[in-house]
Amino acid sequence: MSTVATAQCRCGAVEAQVTNAAPDTVNRVVCYCDDCQAFAHHLGRADLLDRNGGTDIVQMAPATITFTKGRENLVGLRLSPKGLYRWHTACCKTPMGNTVGPHLPFVGFVAQSFDQDGQSADKVFGKPIGAILGKHAIGEVPAAARGMPLGLVARAVWKVLGWKLAGKTWPHPFFARDTGAPLYPVHVITREERDALRVKCGPRAAPTA
Repeated sequence: MSTVATAQCRCGAVEAQVTNAAPDTVNRVVCYCDDCQAFAHHLGRADLLDRNGGTDIVQMAPATITFTKGRENLVGLRLSPKGLYRWHTACCKTPMGNTVGPHLPFVGFVAQSFDQDGQSADKVFGKPIGAILGKHAIGEVPAAARGMPLGLVARAVWKVLGWKLAGKTWPHPFFARDTGAPLYPVHVITREERDALRVKCGPRAAPTA
């Protein structure tokens, strides 16, 4: 029996359903990269970062995701012209999926979006299996998390390849199949805006309480 999990923004205006939700159908990792930190700060959602600046992300196949409520509130942001598409809600600035582009079957949801109404990311997807890019963390993190652990990279590649071969790229929740164009408005921040965010990210930033 397929498990369906619901992701929801902070104010409840946007909801998405994820089918076949289970620990073995996704990757769940903590990413300490300064881009993820910058995105959270840009949205005014540093509350989603852990004390070391980590973002808890559940990575899944696009075709398993369907927005069932509030699609009109979805917008995209890129930290550079070639950066990740970082989707969020216009209503309450909740991240609602990171994607590379229309043809790579990969969407990363912030784990906290599944923590509501008696449901939790831990119950549905299990605990994070590891962490990456800890060299950008605020304060000290385990040595194994400072780079890109080979086991985590191999698992991610294996998952993406499997999703591609299984036809789980489409339908995509963020891109049109016929043109590959984004389904929602996308804003690219300026270099000056990005540079202003960097001072809040990485080893130079102070740990949170």
